[in-house]
Amino acid sequence: MLGAKLLILGLWLFQEGETMAFDPISMWRAMGWPARSVVVLLFVMSAWSIGVMIDRWIAYRAARKQSRLFAPAVAGALKDGRIDEAIAIAEQNKRSHLAKVVTAGLQEFQAHQASSEISGETIEASKRALERAAAIVHAELKRGVSSLATVGSTAPFVGLFGTVLGIINAFHGISTAKSTGLAAVAGGIAEALVTTAMGLLVAVPAVWAFNYFGGRIEAFDVEMDNSSSELIDYFIKRSSRGKK
Repeated sequence: MLGAKLLILGLWLFQEGETMAFDPISMWRAMGWPARSVVVLLFVMSAWSIGVMIDRWIAYRAARKQSRLFAPAVAGALKDGRIDEAIAIAEQNKRSHLAKVVTAGLQEFQAHQASSEISGETIEASKRALERAAAIVHAELKRGVSSLATVGSTAPFVGLFGTVLGIINAFHGISTAKSTGLAAVAGGIAEALVTTAMGLLVAVPAVWAFNYFGGRIEAFDVEMDNSSSELIDYFIKRSSRGKK
């Protein structure tokens, strides 16, 4: 409703032939300091969310790329029982989420492999190491992503706050000019429109990015869980062969 009223006022202003510069520099100069503070805050929120998007996109891209190289290489090494080589391959792909988890399990398994017979305690210790590593990697993947949800949920309200300030400025213009003409309120209406639009402009990409990265993290979690399960199965099979 508020947006519709502001649009109608803008149309009336255009029809009456009132002239006012609506380029960004002129509107910035016409704004009061409270509205300018809102715009600056929205710029900071936008810059932060863009920085998080770029950082997470680079991190996820590297994790996906290295994991595709790591998975078949480490599978071949484990198939031949070369655990040391598998650990070395994992250390060469440190940005891979799978490599971080698998390395923890292999190192724990290797540390307890003092005899040819592999006990159930060794397998359980390796399983706990895998779970701890998966939890740590999950936290690393989520780093900064929650801030996108914060920006997406608060930016519209920050813009709405600027809208309220713009309306107040519009009424102040009427009282100062002692006139009810639309020219007296045009500046305040412009402030309200700018801050509202900026709030939405900041919020929408942040929400989209949050949902997208959330889906990527869920996919990474599934891959880590599957890799952990396959590695535990490998340890169990190796234990069974050692007992024969």
